[in-house]
Amino acid sequence: MEHIDLSNNQEITGKQFVATVGFFDGVHIGHRHLISQVKEEAARQQLPSAVITFPVHPRKVLQSDYQPALLCGYEEKLELLAATGVDYCITLPFTAALSQLPARSFMQQVLQQQLRVSTLLVGYDHRFGRNRREGYADYLRYGEEIGMRVVRATAYEVDGGTVSSTRIRRLLKEGDVVGANNLLSYNYTLSGKIVEGYRVGRTIGFPTANIRSWERFKVVPALGVYAVLVHLRGEQFEGMLYVGRRPTLHADPEVSVEVNVFNFDGNLYNQSLTVEFVDFIRPDHRFETMEQLVEQIHNDKKNVLRRLRQERT
Repeated sequence: MEHIDLSNNQEITGKQFVATVGFFDGVHIGHRHLISQVKEEAARQQLPSAVITFPVHPRKVLQSDYQPALLCGYEEKLELLAATGVDYCITLPFTAALSQLPARSFMQQVLQQQLRVSTLLVGYDHRFGRNRREGYADYLRYGEEIGMRVVRATAYEVDGGTVSSTRIRRLLKEGDVVGANNLLSYNYTLSGKIVEGYRVGRTIGFPTANIRSWERFKVVPALGVYAVLVHLRGEQFEGMLYVGRRPTLHADPEVSVEVNVFNFDGNLYNQSLTVEFVDFIRPDHRFETMEQLVEQIHNDKKNVLRRLRQERT
């Protein structure tokens, strides 16, 4: 995939594209279905396929204090888009001025004239243009007026419902990482820097690495214990991850994310790692004694190992 970043004053000349446009948070299975249709249409026309996206959530640009819940950061999104096999990813900076363009002007001035889009595939429920008032019938009419072919993409449904980033965020917030992973088509991940913690884990035989996410708006799944795969120093390890406020110890006001990496011994502070969420093991819980907590953690590890073995078979 070739990346054209218009924030760096790159220009598009000569070629025309079959393209689609959107934020593509998470690049989930529904997005991949849409991109597959873009690629198929591009192959029919013998033109390159393209995805047009934005580096920052549009609402964040218009409302500075808005805190979007994201399934992936910008760099992660580029990697996920590259994996779809699309020919080009065009990054279009979203601005207040852009948000004020009516749909027809956006199609003609930006998509057609600036980005060289000759065929536009529109997601089944996607709306664009000022206040997002218009719909597919309007886009189709505008396309006929300006000489752009507009095609409505088909939806992708799972378990009787369409796949959306909102649906996946809800599943993660409910702790249903298996359901979220099915809709993403890959295991949900969290990447970050390992920071200093309270070091309580090592005193009870379960040293943990506290993770500070690189993406500050990344969705953190529901409080509880998870079976995870840990990517560290170019290797993959099995692990047990905890999301919670440590209610048995002192009930932190902030949610901590910490992982116990199995079969690893070494200093991890200030290093980076990525965890893949495989399954939810149990919710966060306050225990009456440390002994009860330690016993439960031993049981958690057995359950995590059992679940990770199932994942391998």
